[in-house]
Amino acid sequence: MTFPSTPRPARARAVRRWAGVAAVVVASSLALAGCSDDPTPVSDDTGTATEEPQPSETGSDAGQESDPSSPTESPAESPSEPASGTAVPVYFAGDGPGGRTVLFREFQRVEGDPLTEAARLVAGGGQPVDPDYRTLWPGVEISSVQATDGVLLVEIPSDGFTDRPDGMSRRDARLAVQQLVYTLQGVQQERVPVQVQREGGAPLFGLPTGTPFEAAGALRTLNLVNITSPAEGDTVSGDTLTVTGVANSFEASGPCRLLQGGKEIALEGYQSAGWMEDRLFPFEVDLPLGDVSGEVVVQCETDDPTGGTEGPGPAVDTKTITVE
Repeated sequence: MTFPSTPRPARARAVRRWAGVAAVVVASSLALAGCSDDPTPVSDDTGTATEEPQPSETGSDAGQESDPSSPTESPAESPSEPASGTAVPVYFAGDGPGGRTVLFREFQRVEGDPLTEAARLVAGGGQPVDPDYRTLWPGVEISSVQATDGVLLVEIPSDGFTDRPDGMSRRDARLAVQQLVYTLQGVQQERVPVQVQREGGAPLFGLPTGTPFEAAGALRTLNLVNITSPAEGDTVSGDTLTVTGVANSFEASGPCRLLQGGKEIALEGYQSAGWMEDRLFPFEVDLPLGDVSGEVVVQCETDDPTGGTEGPGPAVDTKTITVE
């Protein structure tokens, strides 16, 4: 399915504002959303992935988004507010089609060791910038993460949460582990297994930790559309807003909308690089701003060829921004 497009005038300039953590980046993103037990597993009973995600097929040139778990660009910095630390991809949970919990990615800025600090954000040591996202972790201490012996070794010193906490389904336990796996592989920019090390080889959320965890299949685990730029809370100006992201949508196309006060004020269709593989593909589309000002919502979706008559409906991701 295709959508009408308009000529591409001057692109909006996003003013990035970092306050302790990064609220803005121009890089690849992904998503997921939630309910309790789901018939489609995130991994098997051993915690080993049931599907292996496809490796990146695009390069790491600026403006390209390759494998969803690997950032390919550095965050854009505000010329008046240079950022410190390191921007890392962090995977959080969110609501996908039909209320199914899936994973979305956003970038945050951390001080210290990127692997360890990104893992601590997942484990409850921070908050997502996008209020639509959340972590499935109840708050677990992570002492360190090291790349060693072909694995990413995560040391969890406490003996808590060997079983699932109250209210955590079996699927959510697996998805919580995938939050960590996708995040650390994204920081490392490599498909390296993640080994959780606990005293006595204790399980985590009821999942065995004796063997490393692999990344589960992207189409099972991630929201099928994820906006990369603009990021939540961005301030932009100009005649056109360039929206980038990653998606896996029917016929590699879908709509991006600009909403204000709940009303649609602009609509353009994106065309991604593909859709017939177990991965998300990059897309870019320009939304006209015209005389728009104030708070708006950017909303990108996957195409729903049934028009809502069958299935759970489209995957959706939104970012609230301000237009000057």
